[in-house]
Amino acid sequence: MTDAARISTLRAELRDDTAFVATPTPRLSWKVESPITGWLQESAELTDGTRTVTIDDGESALVAWPFEPLHAGETREVRVRARSTDGGETEWSEPLRVEAGYLAEGEWVAQPIGLADPERDAQPAVVRTFFELDRPVVRALLFWTALGVAEPEVNGAPASADVLSPGWTAYRDRLVHETVDVTALVHAGRNELSATIAGAWYTEKYGFFVFTNRLYGTQPSFLAQLRVTYADGSSETLAATGEGWEAAGDGPVVDSGIYPGEHQDLRRTASAWTPARVGAAALPGYENVPLPEARVAPPVRRVETLPVVDTITTPSGGTILDFGQNLVGRLQIRLRGEAGTRVVARHAEVLEDGELALRPLRNAAATATFDLSGNDDVLESRFSFYGFRYAQITGVDIDPAEVEAVVLHTDMTRTGWFETSDPLIDRLHENVVWGMRGNFLSIPTDCPQRDERLGWTGDLQVFAPTASFLYDSDGFLTSWLRDLALEQGRHDGSVPVVIPAALPSFGAAGGASPAAWGDAATVVPTVLFERYGDRAVLAAQYASMRDWVDAVRRDAGDSGLWAGRMQLGDWLDPAAPPEKPGEAKVDSDIVASAYFARSLRQVAEAARVLGFDEDAATYGDLAEHSRLAFVAEYVTPAGRMMSDAVTAYALALEFDLVTDAAQRRALGDRLAAVVRESGYRIATGFVGTPLVTDALTNAGHLDAAERLLLQTECPSWLYPVTQGATTVWERWDSLLPDGTVNPGEMTSFNHYALGAVADWLHRTVAGLAPAAPGYRRLRIAPRPLQALGRASARHETPYGTASVTWVREGAEIVVTAVVPANTTAEVSVPGAPDLVGAGRHEWRYTPEPLAVRPALPGLEAALADVIDDPRAYRALFETLAEVAPDRVEAVRAGTLWGTGRPLSTALMFTPPEVLARVDEAIRTATA
Repeated sequence: MTDAARISTLRAELRDDTAFVATPTPRLSWKVESPITGWLQESAELTDGTRTVTIDDGESALVAWPFEPLHAGETREVRVRARSTDGGETEWSEPLRVEAGYLAEGEWVAQPIGLADPERDAQPAVVRTFFELDRPVVRALLFWTALGVAEPEVNGAPASADVLSPGWTAYRDRLVHETVDVTALVHAGRNELSATIAGAWYTEKYGFFVFTNRLYGTQPSFLAQLRVTYADGSSETLAATGEGWEAAGDGPVVDSGIYPGEHQDLRRTASAWTPARVGAAALPGYENVPLPEARVAPPVRRVETLPVVDTITTPSGGTILDFGQNLVGRLQIRLRGEAGTRVVARHAEVLEDGELALRPLRNAAATATFDLSGNDDVLESRFSFYGFRYAQITGVDIDPAEVEAVVLHTDMTRTGWFETSDPLIDRLHENVVWGMRGNFLSIPTDCPQRDERLGWTGDLQVFAPTASFLYDSDGFLTSWLRDLALEQGRHDGSVPVVIPAALPSFGAAGGASPAAWGDAATVVPTVLFERYGDRAVLAAQYASMRDWVDAVRRDAGDSGLWAGRMQLGDWLDPAAPPEKPGEAKVDSDIVASAYFARSLRQVAEAARVLGFDEDAATYGDLAEHSRLAFVAEYVTPAGRMMSDAVTAYALALEFDLVTDAAQRRALGDRLAAVVRESGYRIATGFVGTPLVTDALTNAGHLDAAERLLLQTECPSWLYPVTQGATTVWERWDSLLPDGTVNPGEMTSFNHYALGAVADWLHRTVAGLAPAAPGYRRLRIAPRPLQALGRASARHETPYGTASVTWVREGAEIVVTAVVPANTTAEVSVPGAPDLVGAGRHEWRYTPEPLAVRPALPGLEAALADVIDDPRAYRALFETLAEVAPDRVEAVRAGTLWGTGRPLSTALMFTPPEVLARVDEAIRTATA
């Protein structure tokens, strides 16, 4: 029988934005919408029009292709219908067009081409050829790639809306080709295929300070060919790059680079045509041009435009445009001016002393320059991008209404949302989203604005869980992991600190690369399996995972500990000096050994999932050996860490390195105490920050996690929000309280790593998490924070939309959850069942009342009691601000808020009259 359930979506492989797939056997995923509570799939039928196959199980995400493999150039239409465990059956889905987006073996014949006699390194060019079509065409597919980036055109029309394609890969081992349907652009007779090319990542100079060099090549190259299918059924390859192509270096793009920016002369049209160079302009070691593979991740696109929200007159008399949001992209300026007039745009993330703060850009000029044509011009860089909120345009008078900011990022599908009753937390979360958008551009970068913009592995591995909630990142990260494995293969199992490996001399010489950075090899595939149920990426990356831990084993020896090596540690701990960001409170050996033990366990678990039983046992034993060694070396029997630092405790607890219940309780209690002693201000860097709130929550100290989250003093998550931040910063104090930029050489205002706390917001504050790979079983476990009146999370899982919302209604908390069809959910809500099926659910409960806070004895009150009582803490600093303002910051930052110390010890050498006022204020506020 047909029931009310229906197939809402059907997808092939990992992309929503195209019919093209990169494999002959694309996995299929479908979602069911049903009003029936508890709907579960029992079986499904799939058809490709020639064959119908029954799948006799309940899986509906990433189901193996059940038909004959696709041939290159083949297109099929696939449909599905599902049967439920109660006997119902959906209608057939709408047909899904699935088209092979790759070439047949031996079909790729295109060669790299470019300028034969360039005038300078990294010179942009225009390349072209002509071809004839003498028969009716039913299909024309353009396959192209570049050593650099390109914008192909067919008969003068853009082949696609993609930008900065084909993106950045490990060039000597992997190139990605685009597959574009250009049937509508070709016509009978003579046709032109052309492209404007620029060096971008391929010709950029990488390094630090003055020690920068080109790594891959000196000139961009273009590779392309057309597959034309005629009405008579025949097909042929046309216009393949090689002999017969022409190139010109006098097109409108004069110069372009990722770091410098771009110069366009709109008076110019390519005219100095000469035979193109054939072959790559590669540097030694990078001569190999790999056979391109089809794209598995979405490309970069223009995804949004933002208007100017304010104009600012600078102290120097200039005009700055404010777009109200730190973003990644470029300006689009519409104007008409005298031919040859030069228009220059500079970009910055923040202002300092009323002017653009350019120092954080370091050696990146990040400048867009345009020479006007004399006609109506639309100015927009084509092959560069900028990280900015503010822009200053000189050379002409600009109407702000004619300027927009074009937002660029890899065009992933948004899948996760979160909101609360607190506008500061909501702004923090929005900052995390914008930070991800700007830094997921072709690859996952650390920052988008200065002379870096590299695929730092440590940043990504801590942020991967958050990324996988906010956007469908599976294809994007799967693609990046392929590059990781290839680069790793050239370093004997060690993972370069950036992928692609643009810093060949940094971090991987003489042993394994730093812990937490190299561990991206194990962490990221594990996350993709947990969040998407993607067993294939686990299988594809398994050798890389194993090779990483084996490289660490060789470097560490047989002790189970990884110690005595150069490490980056808990990078950017706020206690570290601005110019020494690796000098964290926690011993870097603790960080390294903790990650070693966890990565061994992740390899063992991956082996178990994949059926590699011998490896599972071997690496499981190694993981346990490493865990025991960690406990013996770094944890006292009484439950103290040898490094009495927040990150040390968080690692021991959240990586399950300590399993003894009494030790865990002691560690959790000490963690809460250390967090309190720090004034509930952040005391963690890149490694500890994603763990500390989970560690506190799981140890029974949700109140401490809440205080840490809600803190607005520096350093904290909300301090940047109070300073007007619209993205997550690299440093907790990238902008100092006095409005000046942090003096550290390394200061970015768009760095997603410290925003990894958003995963805790989703899973714990709202209470929505996976309990089985891919959310086949959900966990609904909200932990309402006392300061919030509501919180909610919504996530588009592989099975459908899931959501959890909790709201305070009088003395009750009302929890509403939506569980998508074909899934179940574990529930941890007072009075609710332990397990529920698909559908909408609501539970009400009355939380335990808050304990009544006692009156505090003024100066004799324990410092811990003062900071734990908002009334007392506020009274203390309001009084000091009134009668001794010079003492405020010293007391706030210099006090150890411990349990055995009276408030008077924090006010030593304070005048008696001030002490008396403070004593009275504390007593009055807490009476």
